[in-house]
Amino acid sequence: MNLNQHSAHPDSDPFELSAFSRGLYIGGAWRPAAGEGRIEVIDPSTEAVIAAVPDATLADAAAAVEAAASAAESWRETPPRKRSEILRRCFELMVERSETIARLISLENGKALRDARGEVAYAAEFFRWNAEEAVRISGEFGLAPAGGNRIVVDYQPIGICVLITPWNFPAAMATRKIAPALAAGCTVILKPASETPLTAYALAALYEEAGVPPGVVNVMTTSTPGPVIAATLADPRVRKLSFTGSTGVGRTLLAEAAKNVISCSMELGGNAPFIVFDDADIDAAIEGLMVAKMRNAGEACTAANRIYVQSGIHDAFAEKFTRRMAALRVGPGVDLDTECGPMITRRAMEKIERLVADAISRGARAVCGGRTLAGRGFFYPPTVLVDVAPASDMGCEEIFGPVAPLYRFESEAEVIAAANDTEYGLAAYIYSRDIGRGMRVASKVEAGMIALNRGLVSDPAAPFGGVKQSGLGREGGQHHGIAEFMEAKYIATSF
Repeated sequence: MNLNQHSAHPDSDPFELSAFSRGLYIGGAWRPAAGEGRIEVIDPSTEAVIAAVPDATLADAAAAVEAAASAAESWRETPPRKRSEILRRCFELMVERSETIARLISLENGKALRDARGEVAYAAEFFRWNAEEAVRISGEFGLAPAGGNRIVVDYQPIGICVLITPWNFPAAMATRKIAPALAAGCTVILKPASETPLTAYALAALYEEAGVPPGVVNVMTTSTPGPVIAATLADPRVRKLSFTGSTGVGRTLLAEAAKNVISCSMELGGNAPFIVFDDADIDAAIEGLMVAKMRNAGEACTAANRIYVQSGIHDAFAEKFTRRMAALRVGPGVDLDTECGPMITRRAMEKIERLVADAISRGARAVCGGRTLAGRGFFYPPTVLVDVAPASDMGCEEIFGPVAPLYRFESEAEVIAAANDTEYGLAAYIYSRDIGRGMRVASKVEAGMIALNRGLVSDPAAPFGGVKQSGLGREGGQHHGIAEFMEAKYIATSF
């Protein structure tokens, strides 16, 4: 598998997609699945089948756990400096091969190439950051309050980790889990989304080239994730589950993990409010909203889902924002001038259609977009809705698409109550020139992450995660991310 072959233009020097689907990656080897099933990979821009990957069975799941277990002790005992150097090499290789990885993401995911390039840069940073964290794992030493005894706290790898990632960021969601797990000294089994498996397999080859030992990272795709993941979690050697995906699936996985009391990290759904006060810089707020709403065509858990604009600037804001949205270029992700690619599947597009139809039936008006584009591919245009009723379905469901519903509000207290009127609490955005007001509202909005006068909240050096039904634990950050893959061991001594 050669990731060196790439070009500046996606239409020249094509690469062979079959090179990224050679088999399951288990124990450092490419192998067929135990069964004969294959999972077809669809290009959302054309609806064409572009590749097929193995469909893992329960036997393959058992083999993956065995491979991770066989490599566990050696990787655990690998000096932190050595682990750090391998992670650093993963970062360097991702940067070197960034254009090929970005094109691969665009093909199987449909996202605009510029967004895919941004994702690869973001994904690579998790390896650089955790290469530095690997050599900074420290313990604690202190005197017991009663005197005489000493308290020693050591932090050790939690063990074999099962990692489940979604389709919307196939590179970044994988590296955000794999990098800290490896830095902590854990071995992992990655189950990527079946819609976007090629990126995961391409990166597995890259890890191998960087020096990750056989069995430390294992990758398997399956069309029956329920039974396959349940089989891995039933093995007592598996001690960690990290999942990014919907809240509904997260609840099911938590119940499954509870059977063996497995530690869980959950990054689940969101319903992010984007709050713009009358005193905000309108142009800056619109620029921020374009990022918060349209990154990956809105297919992001942090996407602005409910846009609250104070009445004094609502109409001017809506007019300017609509012009920006209507001007976006829609097209295949791999086209260089595309700004908004297709949705991931027809089902995803149909969900958006349902949410927009419901909002319009309740009095909303589409001032741009609002209807599925004709032709092949799962394209839905950038859409702005005004006069949206708070009781509309899109007010309580993730839209996961390029649809921006605007809600008018009058007071600070009113918008705080509206922002918190959801079971989710992942991200929120606030725009105001009054930093005191911004900090005050940020402290009262129930979300794990707040972007104040910014449209981008994610950063490998910051803890990523939510409250309420948006999840458990944190990924990334100065110590938060790696701590999810470690156990504290207390040693009592009297020396």
